[in-house]
Amino acid sequence: MNRIRETLGASQSWPGVYMFKFIVPSDNEKIAKVEALFNAETSEIRRSESKNGKYTSITAKELMLNPDKVLECYQKASEIEGLIAL
Repeated sequence: MNRIRETLGASQSWPGVYMFKFIVPSDNEKIAKVEALFNAETSEIRRSESKNGKYTSITAKELMLNPDKVLECYQKASEIEGLIAL
């Protein structure tokens, strides 16, 4: 975890806008859980459904204060069943 934190710290200046990418099964509840990880008023969230409609790709850009906040978001996301973080 420390290595990831160090890489994030060196990859951009903080606070800064960070882009998250997730793929989840196309289930309204799971999509809502992913979107709830972010501030709907200040973040940019885009959804794209797969060709067969089985999966939904979610891209979110949000201002993050530091690498720890990014890792915290990924930790919460990991609790969503079927989620793949890119």
